[in-house]
This record gives sequence, structure tokens and C-alpha cells, in this order.
Amino acid sequence: MERVADKPRVLIARRMPEATIARARAEFDAVIADRDLNADAVIEACHAKGIEAILSGKKAGFTASDIARLPASVKIIANPSAGYDHMDVEAARGRGIIVTNAPDALTDCVADFTLLLILAACRRAAEYEAIMRDGWRRPFGLPDMLGRKIGGCRLGIVGMGRIGRAVAHRARAFGMTILYHNRNRLPPELEAGATYCATLAALLPQSDILSLNLPGGSDVLMTREAFARLPRGAVFVNAARGSLVDEDALIDALQSGQLFAAGLDVFRREPDFDERLAKLPNVFLTPHMGSATVATRNRMGFDALDNIAAVMAGKPPINPV
Repeated sequence: MERVADKPRVLIARRMPEATIARARAEFDAVIADRDLNADAVIEACHAKGIEAILSGKKAGFTASDIARLPASVKIIANPSAGYDHMDVEAARGRGIIVTNAPDALTDCVADFTLLLILAACRRAAEYEAIMRDGWRRPFGLPDMLGRKIGGCRLGIVGMGRIGRAVAHRARAFGMTILYHNRNRLPPELEAGATYCATLAALLPQSDILSLNLPGGSDVLMTREAFARLPRGAVFVNAARGSLVDEDALIDALQSGQLFAAGLDVFRREPDFDERLAKLPNVFLTPHMGSATVATRNRMGFDALDNIAAVMAGKPPINPV
């Protein structure tokens, strides 16, 4: 591939919306992958094509040893999402490679989607849809197929960052009371009347509905003991990271009635998720689509390109991590 003069060579190492691809081609000497590249493929392309910037994602999953194998030409790895737990940021810094993310791009759509999960789980959306798709020939009376009213419920939010606060803002419009657990208590203007719980153990017994809205990591947050601390008949939703949940414990809680229902957009293994969850009628499932709108996916790509453009122009990154 012949180099374009005076333009930084950028590797788009994952499938992106066409608007992002078009902008990358217009502004950079862009090498466009036709699939999501793993770390080995990214490293090979960087060496072969003199790549200076990488727009990558979770599939690449750069470990410290992967970072060590990148050529010296690479100056920045731009993540088009808020999360960056799939890569060793410290190893990148050690090599002088800037890592960026897109912390604001997903906030509104993921918060909207979290409310979708809450409503769908509480109002038995999966069961109602299944009835309709099966032909609905049996009438239902007043005692039948009852869900949970969310107005007046206590919503426990674990992780009160941008998305958690946006979820709280939306939930207040439904008449929910907001409680939260965070590493640090927020200032009053950001709490906006929410009640702070210093520990997860303190939050759980007070949460009629529990929403995870924090980054993933190595620790399982929702263990068998954690689910047992929730009020019996609580609702659990997760649009954050599947790695935070012991799915065996989740399934047991759903089968035993400890949980009334769950709304899940993320799973420990994706896309080969635990299909036992799909067999439970009281689970509303979506395939990791929290940010899946045209506007949000375009902004995710544009934010990554903005960071690349800044660094390639010798300016500070816009969203360093």
C-alpha cells in the first residue's frame, strides 16, 4: 500500500460505522481492517505498514507482552468506547504510547438502555412478547401475568459515574428513589438528592431494583452472598460488564424467586453466553447493544479520531486514560 504524503498512517483495527471509515479515509492515511483484529494481527499490520495510530477495541486485548511487540512508530491507541479494561494501560505508558477512550459518547444511550432493561424486567416484556409470537389465544384476567410497578421503588445504582448519574436522572422521572454505592461519595450537586451507601453490603438490602453501571475488572461483584442480601423479589439489571457477575449465582437467584427478574445486556462470555439464561422466562436478554444507535456509534468513532488527530498534530490527547 503506497503511503499518502503528509498524513499520519492510522490502522482502523475493528469494524466501524461507514461515517467513521469515511472520515478516517479523508483525514488520515487510513488502513482499514475488514474484521475486528486480534492483538497478533494488529501488531503484524503495525510492523508491515508503519502504523502511527491504532483505533482498536476489546478483541485486540493488548497485554503487556503485546504492547512490547508494537513498533516504535505507534504513538496512540484510541478506544472508541468508555471501557479500557481489556488492555494494559500502564504497559502502554511505559513505552510512551498514549491510550485514550470515549467517556462521554455512550452516556445517554447506555442510560436509556438501562431504563429499557429495568422496564422490560419489571413488566415481564420477554414473557409478553413470547405470548404474542405464539399467537395469543388465551385471555388474561386481572390476577394474571402481573409485573412490578417501578414508581416508588428504590433503585440502587452501583457506580455513580457519568452513566450512573444519567440513569438516576431518568429514574427520578419514573418516581424512583435513588441510592448508590461508589468508591467515593459525590458532591451534593452531583448526588442530586441520592442517598450514598458507603459499602455494597449496605446498599443491597435497600435496593428493590439494582443496576450495575461501573467498569469491569477482575473482581466478581455480584456473588451468591450479594444476591442473597437483596430484598426477596428484587430486580437485577446489568448494562455494564458481565465479568462483575457470578452467573451460576444469578441463575439460582432467578430460579428460587430471590430475584423477580433480570434485564441483561452483558455476559461473562460473549457472544457464546450461558444459554441457561435464555431458558428462564423471567430474564430479558439483549446482545450487548447498550450503545447501538447511529448517533452514538458515530460519535464513538469520531471521538477516537479526534484523539488521534490531536496526538498526531503534537497536541495533548482529548480523553487520555
